[in-house]
Amino acid sequence: MEALLTEQYDDDAVPLALDKIPLRNVWLLFLYASGLARFRDRFEAEVETSPDFKTLVARLLCYATEKRLRRNLSFGYRRKEETLRRVRGRIDILESVSRDLFRKGQVACRFEELTIDTPRNRLVRAALSSLSGWLDDADLAHRCRTLAHALGRAGVAGEKPSRAEIASDQIGRHEADDRLMVSLARAVFDLVLPTESAGARSLLKAQHDETEFRKLFEKAIGNFFAAELPREEGWRVFPGKQYNWPVAAASTGIAAYLPIMITDIILENAKQGRRIIIDTKFTEVLTKSQHGGSRFKTGHLYQLYAYLRSQERPDDPLSITSDGMLVYPSVGTDVDETALIQGHRLRFVTIDLSAPSGTVIERLQQLPLVSKLSQGTF
Repeated sequence: MEALLTEQYDDDAVPLALDKIPLRNVWLLFLYASGLARFRDRFEAEVETSPDFKTLVARLLCYATEKRLRRNLSFGYRRKEETLRRVRGRIDILESVSRDLFRKGQVACRFEELTIDTPRNRLVRAALSSLSGWLDDADLAHRCRTLAHALGRAGVAGEKPSRAEIASDQIGRHEADDRLMVSLARAVFDLVLPTESAGARSLLKAQHDETEFRKLFEKAIGNFFAAELPREEGWRVFPGKQYNWPVAAASTGIAAYLPIMITDIILENAKQGRRIIIDTKFTEVLTKSQHGGSRFKTGHLYQLYAYLRSQERPDDPLSITSDGMLVYPSVGTDVDETALIQGHRLRFVTIDLSAPSGTVIERLQQLPLVSKLSQGTF
């Protein structure tokens, strides 16, 4: 995540060779980013036949939806309030009396109704409808429209549910097919697919791939550690948090101008006495220096240094020796360099997304391990 502490440097804009990243590795990142790592070994054929990520998500969502339609969609209860001529559920006394319904032979009732028009099903229909307008593949777009209409005929409304409605519709452990379908639908709106609708900020079509990969990479790294680091060995994974500057005294208006420090991922292992602050960057790890050669990016180094040093507190021993790590995607390159600076280990590391999926997983699993440091000064 591009934390708000950093400024936008020109060398941050160095594009990655996204066309060299195998779609299988994009799918791997998506599985972790969407919390669906358990499906890692499924849909091999769909992955291989999809030319781009939008097509892959659409194919998988169509597959999951068709499977649910064959087995019948899940039902759920919806709260309703209606004026009826017979009692159903609970009587709303205040409503009935204030509207003088009893004298009219009516009663205001509140009841739960079993329905197929649940938030999860509405989300899937909305996602399919949106995809049908975004895809270049006419046949796949038609498939999405057909499934959206099938959901509509089954009784699912076309309006996208609110985040609160989606959060209230909890998916049980036994509903694996629903979990896959809903996670794919959420990805359409929240994770990787920017809309074409007008808004406060325009997004050029040429930037779509980079935007999708940026969001995907950020979320996948954090979820990978949450899924793969063994809790029985003491590992805990925390999402990014906002750090406060240790200000001892300040002028009246400075709080409005200080940049915000927001980390991406924090790993802790109390048994090992370790805390690792991780920040992901979707750009090349190195930039050209003014005098020739390559160097790490100044802004990124300053940012990580500020995270580590500004949070040191005597009452928090882990803050005194915490590690900092900057993680970059790469294509065909491998950088893993570490330096111990004022008691903190700073590490710059790349994940080669052009490597086989097993190699990518192994590389990510090794990241929390301590790197060997040579003695000496620079």
